[in-house]
Amino acid sequence: MNTLQRLTTSIALLLCMGAAHALEIQPYTPAALADAQKAGQPVALHFHASWCPTCRAQEKVFNALKPDTTLALPLLVVDYDKERALKQKLKVHTQSTVIVYRGDKETARVAGETDPAKLKAALQSAL
Repeated sequence: MNTLQRLTTSIALLLCMGAAHALEIQPYTPAALADAQKAGQPVALHFHASWCPTCRAQEKVFNALKPDTTLALPLLVVDYDKERALKQKLKVHTQSTVIVYRGDKETARVAGETDPAKLKAALQSAL
């Protein structure tokens, strides 16, 4: 392998490693939340409704933040219309609510926020 090939391979590896430690958006499951909390890891919940324009605006912000390597945590997207028991347990009264945890300790909660800097700050509160 020549020097250029080694350099190209090294850069590709670094990019892959960085992507593994960026914001990871995935559907909510009770197991995913429980595992992150039990391990004391940062995790965020996004109470999202497909009919909600604010939720869609937040979704665009979160998608833009996906490659940000300073946001190494999962963002679990909760179906606002289906997860009634979870909403009641966490006292969520409106869609477009984002709750951020470090383990089982809540570090931030915002509702209706679409400002990218404020959403990023909320996510960073658990890191």
